[in-house]
Amino acid sequence: MKPKVLIIMGSDSDLPVMEEASKTLEGFGVPYVMTIASAHRTPERTRTLIRDAEKSGVDVIIAGAGMSAHLPGVVASFTTMPVIGVPLNASSLNGMDALLSIVQMPPGIPVATVSIGKAGAKNAGILAAQILARKDKALAKKLLSHRTKMQEEVEEKARKIQRNS
Repeated sequence: MKPKVLIIMGSDSDLPVMEEASKTLEGFGVPYVMTIASAHRTPERTRTLIRDAEKSGVDVIIAGAGMSAHLPGVVASFTTMPVIGVPLNASSLNGMDALLSIVQMPPGIPVATVSIGKAGAKNAGILAAQILARKDKALAKKLLSHRTKMQEEVEEKARKIQRNS
């Protein structure tokens, strides 16, 4: 099955976080491809990956980056596909530098930005699935089922701890 999402990160040290996006996509049955490219060290590889992704039918890109976090913005500059940026905690600033770098894109080159770290990577996978679900009713049903399951889990936890005075 052809990948619908490209997950890209600047270094293999980002993998433990970015795997959350891949696990989430797998849970929804969304095919993806994951790779490494650096906005600074391999700009031509980055450009080629984006062009190849467009040609192969990828519809959404998830890009994780820490520190100066240029990768999501550079990726967005090469395509009109939706790009979701995942800020990574890779510096003494605990990911705040990455968050601000990704979220503060100049007008005209947007990058959807999620929270820092594993929770953000998981949300990036969900957001990518939501974008794809606009044209995929089966995927939309899976997302709705996921939300229902989360709701049921919260209600069950509430029943377990609820006390009457």
